[in-house]
Amino acid sequence: MNLPQNLKYTKEHEWVKIDGDLLIVGITDHAQSELGDIIFIEFPDLSQMISKDDSFGTIEAVKTVADLFAPVSGKIIEINQDLEDNPELVNSDPYGEGWIVKITDFDKSQLDALLDSNNYEEII
Repeated sequence: MNLPQNLKYTKEHEWVKIDGDLLIVGITDHAQSELGDIIFIEFPDLSQMISKDDSFGTIEAVKTVADLFAPVSGKIIEINQDLEDNPELVNSDPYGEGWIVKITDFDKSQLDALLDSNNYEEII
């Protein structure tokens, strides 16, 4: 299983990449493999404020639908438009081209509650 050391993780199987004042968020390799073939992603609105642990969208696979949960409170500033036509990028490249949203104006203190790769591996 692929668990990059430079990312943070949630118990709900999202990953977070910290890029200065920006967070890039997606779902983990474990989550995409459990979901199976992803066919649709419901995105939040741009500029939407989200709260930590609240659902901000859904990810639909052939056999199931799962909520996407906010790893921190913040503002959605970008969604991955490529996933609208190619949602399978989440399956093929979950930590790269398969990212889902970018968040800014986030509560930096909430980053401390996220898991490192070792702690995430323990829960899965």
